[in-house]
Amino acid sequence: MRMLHNPLPCVHKIEGTKNEGEMDLYDYGLSTLAQYELTVKSTARTRGALLCQTDKGIFIIREFKGSEKKLQKQQELLARLWEQGCLVDVYIPNKEESLISYDKDGIPYTLQQWFQGRECDARSREDIFSSVRTLAKIHKEMHLDLESDYMETSLEDEYRRHNQELKKIRRFIRKKGPSCTFEKEYLKHVEWFLEQAETASELLEYSSYQKLREEAKKKGNICHGEYNQHNVLITGQGNAVTGFSHWCYGIQTGDLYRFMRKILEKSNWNIQTGREMLNTYDRIRSISKEEIENLKIRFSYPDKFWKLSNYYYTHSKAWVSEKNTEKFQTLIRQKEKWERFCEECFR
Repeated sequence: MRMLHNPLPCVHKIEGTKNEGEMDLYDYGLSTLAQYELTVKSTARTRGALLCQTDKGIFIIREFKGSEKKLQKQQELLARLWEQGCLVDVYIPNKEESLISYDKDGIPYTLQQWFQGRECDARSREDIFSSVRTLAKIHKEMHLDLESDYMETSLEDEYRRHNQELKKIRRFIRKKGPSCTFEKEYLKHVEWFLEQAETASELLEYSSYQKLREEAKKKGNICHGEYNQHNVLITGQGNAVTGFSHWCYGIQTGDLYRFMRKILEKSNWNIQTGREMLNTYDRIRSISKEEIENLKIRFSYPDKFWKLSNYYYTHSKAWVSEKNTEKFQTLIRQKEKWERFCEECFR
């Protein structure tokens, strides 16, 4: 991770924006740039946001839908990381020193530092291990005084809730009768996955989870919350980390679990890859025995099964997409590999 010696990025005078009629039709927050000081050279749409090439580098405009109080805390975290040399998507204050700017219709937008690069390739070993190293490095800097409002949801409560939801979906399909491939496959396999889920819940209850949670509170440990291949940009200056909006205080190895799970699903639960990812992280930020225990429990919980089941239940049940059915069938094909991974990776 490249060390930066410059202060937080600042921007200057705006020039050369589109005319008023064009802005109304193709704005996406572009008009709010008048509240900053920079020169816009070009813009491009990307994933619900607007990328801006300027005389001061690349920035991104997004509509803001969160809590301003949490945003201020997020900026405190990002500023800390930036000052430690981490490439992160810090927010840019406007002329009024506010992180939020409003367009003429009162819609709030934010402006963030962005980077020239590509997303982490989830099938590239080099990208994967580089991203794990980056995660370990930022975790070492991600600490702030605790604000209890932003503590992560209890994993024990989450597992209990998910287990109840799986049973509810089972009752629903049984009562109406399975009428599509997804529903038939669900009833065929739900008992096995429920058993895994309830076992993981019980193991968590009698584990060191609460001790880890209290340690995280005491140290003010912060998690990214959504660390995945889409939020790591491979740049010429090092890896940039973006998408911190789901940050929370909590057990940081939860981030490692989420990143690993995404990668391992794509590599058919390769045990060697899993071990190498753990070792790569551990060489930079040591993983305790309690964290290893917690990681093993997290991996043993059928998160993907719950996610696909919940998607089915909360969307149109009259028509299940072919894509969702294919994902479910892939999950079923991988279940023995997943079970073996959980048994062997943490030995």
